[in-house]
Amino acid sequence: MLSWFKSSKQKLDPISFSVLKTDMHSHLIPGIDDGAQDLDSSIKIIKELSSLGFTKLITTPHIMSDFYFNTEETITNGLLRLREELEKQNIDIEIAAAAEYYIDYEFEKKLSKEKLLTFGDNYLLVEFSFIEKPKNIFDIIFKLQIDGYKIVLAHPERYAFLQEKDLEDFQNRGVLLQMNLLSLIGYYSQPIKKQAEWLIDNQMISFVGTDCHNFNQSLLYEKCQKEKSWHNLIDSDMLLNNTL
Repeated sequence: MLSWFKSSKQKLDPISFSVLKTDMHSHLIPGIDDGAQDLDSSIKIIKELSSLGFTKLITTPHIMSDFYFNTEETITNGLLRLREELEKQNIDIEIAAAAEYYIDYEFEKKLSKEKLLTFGDNYLLVEFSFIEKPKNIFDIIFKLQIDGYKIVLAHPERYAFLQEKDLEDFQNRGVLLQMNLLSLIGYYSQPIKKQAEWLIDNQMISFVGTDCHNFNQSLLYEKCQKEKSWHNLIDSDMLLNNTL
């Protein structure tokens, strides 16, 4: 297990998410995964994220062979519908879409056969099972990198089986790590909060995202802005969100 650092309970003056500009991980397209289930819910969440300082959202629906059969077409059509409603309601925020790819056998069959949905400088957001990492994960990463993708691993703090050497392996192979903001307040669990703090202390985080799935989650992000770990993350000067 990770050698956890002692958590500080200190709360500081809030730092707005305007320093990030962009949230690069969320589930806001209505009705296509386990995120927002209808258009009204999507708009409510987006309004809340805007009020917290975000000026751009890159929403990333799940693509997972056993559960969410999304394609470039379903995601693009959903994005267009969302943009139309934002324009109709005069909500001034930029929104784009990529995907969060679940690495499994079906994903591996796509390698070098179809263009994958990316954000920014050809960044590709991936996740895998919370039980264990794929046995051939580094072979898959290598193949993706050969095809020109820059791999971003979603919420590494939530994979309890990842040890320090695993995280170092990912970094040494050019994989960027993305943390969920709610990990900073213990939303998922206290051990995950500790693991998030360890990653911050060791300057291993390149992106943070809301990973927002519903309106109730969107109401919790303001708490993150007062956490010492959030201040430490900003002070690390490692985050790339504002380059997107």
